[in-house]
Amino acid sequence: MRLRGIFRILGLLICLFSATLLPPAVVAVIYEDGGGMAFMLAFAVSIILGFVVWYPNRHQNTDLKVRDGFLLTVLFWTVLGMVGFMPLWFAEELPLSVTDAVFESFSGLTTTGATVIQGLEYLPHSILFYRQQLQWLGGMGIIVLAVAILPMLGIGGMQLYRTEIPGPLKDAKLTPRIADTAKHLWYIYVALTAACAIAYWLAGMSWFDAIGHSFSTIAVGGFSTYDASMGYFDSSVINTICVVFLLLSSMNFAVHYASITGRTARSYWNDAEVRAFLLIQLVLILTVFTTVLLHNLFSDVGTAFNQAMFQAVSISTTAGFATTDFAGWPLFLPILLVFASFIGGCASSTAGGLKVVRVLLLFRQGVRELNRLVHPAGVYTVKLGQRILAPRVVEAVWGFFAAYALVFVVIMLGLLATGMDDLTAFSATAACLNNLGPGLGDVAANYSDIPDTAKWLLVIAMLFGRLEVFTILVLLTPTFWRS
Repeated sequence: MRLRGIFRILGLLICLFSATLLPPAVVAVIYEDGGGMAFMLAFAVSIILGFVVWYPNRHQNTDLKVRDGFLLTVLFWTVLGMVGFMPLWFAEELPLSVTDAVFESFSGLTTTGATVIQGLEYLPHSILFYRQQLQWLGGMGIIVLAVAILPMLGIGGMQLYRTEIPGPLKDAKLTPRIADTAKHLWYIYVALTAACAIAYWLAGMSWFDAIGHSFSTIAVGGFSTYDASMGYFDSSVINTICVVFLLLSSMNFAVHYASITGRTARSYWNDAEVRAFLLIQLVLILTVFTTVLLHNLFSDVGTAFNQAMFQAVSISTTAGFATTDFAGWPLFLPILLVFASFIGGCASSTAGGLKVVRVLLLFRQGVRELNRLVHPAGVYTVKLGQRILAPRVVEAVWGFFAAYALVFVVIMLGLLATGMDDLTAFSATAACLNNLGPGLGDVAANYSDIPDTAKWLLVIAMLFGRLEVFTILVLLTPTFWRS
């Protein structure tokens, strides 16, 4: 284990992250909202912290190994979440405790979208911008950005990339060089963000709201600048724009790259995971639409379809935006959508959940086992598109599913031990582990009233969800720490 080399990189990355505290300070100056001091103070503390971590280890120029990548990834997200809480805690306009500030910071950085803050529209623009920016940076993963920068610092980035990119097929790269891969991911990410912001602005949002909501939409985060979320705008056009970009952001970014370089949309249809993802979304939309029609929840069919489409896509892709109190719908629908969030989006997207490709492989493996029961001597394979997958991949998917379920059960039991009711504990665990945000029961709109112990447990759930469980669990194994 190259601990001093890891601390050298960690210090550099903290210094890089500290620069992200400057844009909100600029926003504070532009809007003269008085919130800039908290960000400048947090910037000073974080840059000093990064220097203190880096300076004693500045000469440790060693390449990262696989184990180093796992440890650095977990340290990086944990430390950045703790650094990110500072401006929220320092801000006089936000009387947040340390626990609440940490919860809000990790929720933003992991793109969970759960919040403990009420009265968002009365906060300074700088704080609102910072919350949205946290989600945008966390969406694609700050580490992927660092991968593009690390080679310039003499540090190899493949180990970080392998631990950060979500999905079972982590060795698939868009370009031969890992730094180029990270850059292409960010080009696509930034382009989608710009297109989304312009679309929101044309639909009637102010530039501030358009940029802020484009950050959280492309990150599939769910933070808003209003307590009412997207419902504040009361616009079917804005709802539709949000749905379109949530779907795009929940697709595998490698497919976007293939479509752009090949100049054809056929790449989307040729990808088995994208086809399954779109089919799941279609079934969910039709199910929700039919149910709200049968219960006469809206005055006309057009409104019913728009609301059904928005809520189905927003919850199932783990964004968590809201236009109405979906928790007040017939219980079948909220429970259905929470379970849909376990599937989430595609691998190598900004969405959370198990990922569609894993669920697809679990289903096909289940079908194979049923076929073997009927024909024990038969030879059956598991395919993804036209590609026959090695048994090792299928085993890894089952292992991931088992670990995911275990973490879910442990955290839910922990929440029940704090005094939560069963519905709140279940939905809060699902919302944070899937990086969804809103839950049911006492956390349907806000997490401010739950116990502090529960908030810390949910912060851990957010990290497990964002880092795909194994990245953290591997640190708990004796094998990892043996030389």
